[in-house]
Amino acid sequence: MTRPSPDADARLGEVEQLVLLALLRLDRESYAVPVRELIATEARIDLSRATIYVTLDRLEKKGLLESSFSEPTNEPGGKARRVFRLRPRGLAAVKAARQAADRLAAGTLLARRT
Repeated sequence: MTRPSPDADARLGEVEQLVLLALLRLDRESYAVPVRELIATEARIDLSRATIYVTLDRLEKKGLLESSFSEPTNEPGGKARRVFRLRPRGLAAVKAARQAADRLAAGTLLARRT
């Protein structure tokens, strides 16, 4: 029997997994609004803007994402957007979470068919 990883920061909650998967789908770089919209349309889960922003901040503190500010939009008074990118550690964490769920589901009605 293998022991769980001692790195507690690598463990992901459900919303964290959704946000990382959305960033992965959005070519690994996006701002909060498209992340929220993708989760709403594809996962059919409506999360508040605050939930998305808090989760993005937490994932960045864990070292799974990085952020920077884009150039201001071309509109008069346009604002810069905070853009998030998935780091390699973030990709590894979401893969590990998916593998853990798949191992648990093995032998049940939820097992993936390959």
